[in-house]
Amino acid sequence: MSKVLLVEDDPVVQAALVHALTDLGHDVRAVGTAVAALREAGTREPDLVILDLGLPDLDGVAALRMLRGVSDVPVIIATARGAESSVVGSLNAGADDYIVKPFSAEHLNARINALLRRTTAGARPEKRDVLAVGDLRVDVAQRQAFRAEQPLSLSRREFDLLSYLAERPGRVVPRRELFQAVWGQPYLGDDKTIDVHVSWLRSKLGETAAKPRYLHTVRGVGFKLVAPE
Repeated sequence: MSKVLLVEDDPVVQAALVHALTDLGHDVRAVGTAVAALREAGTREPDLVILDLGLPDLDGVAALRMLRGVSDVPVIIATARGAESSVVGSLNAGADDYIVKPFSAEHLNARINALLRRTTAGARPEKRDVLAVGDLRVDVAQRQAFRAEQPLSLSRREFDLLSYLAERPGRVVPRRELFQAVWGQPYLGDDKTIDVHVSWLRSKLGETAAKPRYLHTVRGVGFKLVAPE
């Protein structure tokens, strides 16, 4: 049974989600403010946080940044804000997934289970402990990556993305496969999540889309990781 922290200030929505997610097998603790959420996250140590952005005491993105300062717990943003800028801003602040209201409890539950599968130790098969592409080294067992022996500061999702590509050096990995493997969700074709994370990963690898060294885009198909020439 997973411990879920629900941060939702609407009492009707909160009660409905607590009831539905509890019936689906989760141990749910609900709070209505950012301050209470940060306190709960620090003391209860949930397996996953569902975070609304429209909180009464603090904007959800600001709360997420504060949470990321003390915890690497998986976070799903559940909000009525559907603008692309809100999605990108939330992912940039450290969210792992983003779902727009209204949604069914079954849809949310599928997102929860997919994210927990990705973040549970041993959920992804590990063929080798250490992967090497040029001077890029990915230690899968320790979840650490290095470029020219210098450690890279990667988020959980950035590491998963890099290690999946590093397991397949030189191979063009289709966007659909990448999304299903790394995010554990069906690819709908218009999701910008991959592009955002690829952009962040490129920045940490010291390259740009215009001048790639390791991470190359194959237009209309996907991405491949290669050793620099």
